[in-house]
Amino acid sequence: MAMTREEMATLIQGFVADYEKLEQEMSKAVVGQGEAIRTVLAALVLGGHVLVEGLPGTGKTHLGTSLAEVVSMSMNRIQCTPDLMPTDIIGTYVIMETAQGRRAFEFQKGPLFANLVLVDQINRTTPRTQAAMLEAMEQEAITVSTELFKLPSPFSLIATQNPLEQEGTYPLPEAQIDRFLFQTKTVMPTQDEMATILERSTGSQRPVLRRILDGNRILKMREIVKNVTVPADVSRWAVELLDYSQPTFGKAAKIVKDYVRYGIGPRGVQAVVLGGKFYAAIEGRLDAKKEDLLKAAFPALRHRIFLNFNGEAEGISTDAIIDEVVKR
Repeated sequence: MAMTREEMATLIQGFVADYEKLEQEMSKAVVGQGEAIRTVLAALVLGGHVLVEGLPGTGKTHLGTSLAEVVSMSMNRIQCTPDLMPTDIIGTYVIMETAQGRRAFEFQKGPLFANLVLVDQINRTTPRTQAAMLEAMEQEAITVSTELFKLPSPFSLIATQNPLEQEGTYPLPEAQIDRFLFQTKTVMPTQDEMATILERSTGSQRPVLRRILDGNRILKMREIVKNVTVPADVSRWAVELLDYSQPTFGKAAKIVKDYVRYGIGPRGVQAVVLGGKFYAAIEGRLDAKKEDLLKAAFPALRHRIFLNFNGEAEGISTDAIIDEVVKR
């Protein structure tokens, strides 16, 4: 629904206040992962999914469970293992006996039927089970046999994964990677941050998080973000990212031509623009700037740059490639 500038100016103030409460509350539990916190909250507000990558022990799972504690929405967790089957996450039909003694098939919903779904170590389950999440991520619905089941709204999937060089991992299909709105990374804490973590995790009192918002408020915040405007020249800059990330494009940077198999697609451009609107909104502005889109470029694109053999062999960082793309 379109809004006037005056209505937006009023609504954006409430948006900023609610967002700051969310971020502050999550920071009580998650120490030193500012970018990851902001990216997860952005995905929730925008109605997308986020992929969290990091070494074991850097707080990936804790990030997802902390988000579930600060919002009043249903949450399920899926612990991925090599023997996890699609029916384990989607659900299945079972035979139920009625009070009259008759038997009938009834669909028992799986853990995907929740507002927030934490898929822990997603790359430790097989491609078959990974692919079972595709329809849920794209359509917010699940087809079982001939029936279509809608998922709760809002619906957001938070998937964690260890780096691909870790043992026992299965690379995610490229089609599924593209369904994630953002990818963020958890980093090792600094010495001061580690001291704070020790104090909170080994002491007698751990932080108790408050529930700040419910699902209805999240949906209203999403509508506010969509009404943030993007000037034509800024939008055009985002569109040009698509060309400059392709190795076949004549003006592409050398690092792109040498190490990229193929670059970002239309979903990547959409993610950059949506992310730019979000960053403008949390600063209380009605119009997005190029700087806002730049902030969104790395989480929106780092998982959408696919390296060729040379790029993987030499350990080229997709962040380094994105840095060159945005410079062009």
